[in-house]
Amino acid sequence: MSQPKKPSNAASKKAPKTAQSRVVAPAVESPEVETVEEVTEVTAFVNEASVEVAPEVLILDEIKDSLFASDSTIVVEEIDLEVTNSEGEIDVVETVTVSSVSGVVATEAEDTSTGEMTMPSRRGRARGETSTVPEPVSMLTPDRILEPTKRRPAPESGFNRFIYFASAKTINMGDTKAVRHRKALDALIGARLGGDARFVPVLTRKGGVGKTTITTLLGMSLALVREDRVIAIDANPDRGTLAERFARTTEKTVRDVVNKAASIKSFSDFSQYVSRDKTRLDVLASDTDPMLSEAFDESDYNVVANLVERYYSIALTDCGTGIIHSVMKATLDRADGLVIVSGGSFDEARLAAETLTWLESNGYKHLVRGAIVALNTATQGTQLVNLDEIEAHFRSRVREIVRIPYDAQLAAGSAIEFKKLRPLTQEAARNLAALVVDGLANQP
Repeated sequence: MSQPKKPSNAASKKAPKTAQSRVVAPAVESPEVETVEEVTEVTAFVNEASVEVAPEVLILDEIKDSLFASDSTIVVEEIDLEVTNSEGEIDVVETVTVSSVSGVVATEAEDTSTGEMTMPSRRGRARGETSTVPEPVSMLTPDRILEPTKRRPAPESGFNRFIYFASAKTINMGDTKAVRHRKALDALIGARLGGDARFVPVLTRKGGVGKTTITTLLGMSLALVREDRVIAIDANPDRGTLAERFARTTEKTVRDVVNKAASIKSFSDFSQYVSRDKTRLDVLASDTDPMLSEAFDESDYNVVANLVERYYSIALTDCGTGIIHSVMKATLDRADGLVIVSGGSFDEARLAAETLTWLESNGYKHLVRGAIVALNTATQGTQLVNLDEIEAHFRSRVREIVRIPYDAQLAAGSAIEFKKLRPLTQEAARNLAALVVDGLANQP
């Protein structure tokens, strides 16, 4: 193999172990290749020791002769060759890479370890390299295909939207931070859940801490965003008040569902027994007949749950305070997630903690580890305690804690209109919904 000719100018400095060559193409901008007005020379630097070029590496002159054309622009990056020094040692360096900016000629980098051709990297594609091997369909992504200015949707509101249309849609600053946050939260709440219906009990051992209110807020937050169906079931074995948080559209209850279960063959049949809120949340009320000594038990719950799982993706269960009641066992056995409600006073927090202990002691440790504590700060005594210390205790036992702030509409104990709640209350409810869905989506 003939040794490359030494240039006579001052650039011919000796390199001890590597041979480097460069072809510089005219009018080509690249962060890695210098450009000049025209192609001037091919320079090779060789040390005084014997130089042997590996046979699988192309000689620069051969590349130039075979690829160069007067009507095309070719950029050849620095080429590091394998060099044998006087001691017989071989320095292995990177292989040659040739690109055609004009698209007339383009080759890929060769993997010297296997001798196989590889697809160009993102930077390589930007330089004009093409793939000579079939690309998988996963390579055809929106980020690769769409222009950056076309990928970003028009700002939703505010000053950014004004600028967008005032500039004839040429200046797109994107959504504000608040809008981006809302959309990200919507994406978490609206995440798809494959498989069967997911059951999420909302419970505590103490009444009056806002358990039914939390169930309502959680259900509304889910139903407003999700495209599938969400239902809240009042499973209080005595007399629940969940339906009183909504504008009821039917007087039918869980007792009617149990009695007519055999005749319910479709969602249209089942929907006659539920009230639907403006948020698209369906609510199944508990029985209010004072003549019944036990309105709802384990077998009743299983009948209702078997129907619910046919037509809904998420079922919230507003449980009673009787944690050892038979309906509680049926509820927990079906549970895929868990929300524990605690008030802000000492005794309310203590009873919520004891609820966790009971669950851990009765075979439900897996539910406790993934549980969320909704800390209702609207109860009496909240101003007299250190809420951070209460959170610290629960954080050591459950997955997450969400504070629900005081809201006059919630304190009234009547029907709730989600859109009329304070922004902080809505945000807290949406955070709770996002955490619940995240737990359901990440189940094994």
